[in-house]
Amino acid sequence: MPTAADLAELVRAPAALSVPGDVVAGAAAAGVLDRRTPALAGASVLLYWAGMAANDWADRGLDAVERPERPIPSGRVRPGTALGLAAGLTAAGVGLAAAAGGRRAAAVAVPLAAAVWGYDLAAKNTAAGPAVMAACRGLDVLLGAAGGRVLRALPAALTVAAHTWTVTALSRREVTGADPALPLGTLAGTALVAASAATARARTGRRCAAGSRTIGGDAVDLPVAARRRNTVAGALPVALAGWYAARYGAAQARVVAEPSAGRVRAAVGAGITGLPALQGALTARAGAGLLGLAVAAAAPVGRRLARMVSPT
Repeated sequence: MPTAADLAELVRAPAALSVPGDVVAGAAAAGVLDRRTPALAGASVLLYWAGMAANDWADRGLDAVERPERPIPSGRVRPGTALGLAAGLTAAGVGLAAAAGGRRAAAVAVPLAAAVWGYDLAAKNTAAGPAVMAACRGLDVLLGAAGGRVLRALPAALTVAAHTWTVTALSRREVTGADPALPLGTLAGTALVAASAATARARTGRRCAAGSRTIGGDAVDLPVAARRRNTVAGALPVALAGWYAARYGAAQARVVAEPSAGRVRAAVGAGITGLPALQGALTARAGAGLLGLAVAAAAPVGRRLARMVSPT
């Protein structure tokens, strides 16, 4: 009988802190931050855990050789238990998404679940693996946007998807180590992702001079307090995106210097636990600054928990 700790290790429980921010960023971008958002975030977490359990079930033979300490090859969790847990979490995640967001949310949750299982069972060890996993995270952002203006959430979805591509590409070299060209490429991708997240969202009204903007063709002066709020609002996505780039980028730079398996694993872990800072930048960019800070706060918490349960 597996213990709660065994199951938490199986599903990489602490890594789920990197998941709700996808939904929040999507909802903020689409203008639908409301009472449904927490439930949709919960559905996203369930689907993430399902994917982790399905991943270890699919990899049980390989893990017996490369990672015998994992729950299934070590005998702490039976393969059938892992498969059943993955199926149950998938059904619960899709069901919760449908209950919270109706047909529009279900229309995203079903292909998201299919992409998760498709990655674990078929795409993971192919050239399409990073792209499929990136699609999973992009759909996760769009799950939060369901019920709103989904097209407005596409830039955030593509940004998170691009980040996920870099993490997934690195993760394929966690055991063997990498050629320096790989972390160089993912590091360049991280720089582009951070720049995208830091870019301020276009505002209604065209700026015409310092401290003013045009509304309906007329120049309107903004109060000093409003100018300060706009300055802070514009700086916050930049600061959070810089935080994300500094943490994850530094880990990848260490892989470039020494592309060993251990450093690759550390970079993958940094990419997973650092994702909330990126999500926070995207949320703040959409105008929800305080919520963006709350999302980003999950990054240091995730790093601490990763010392107890590996996110990779």
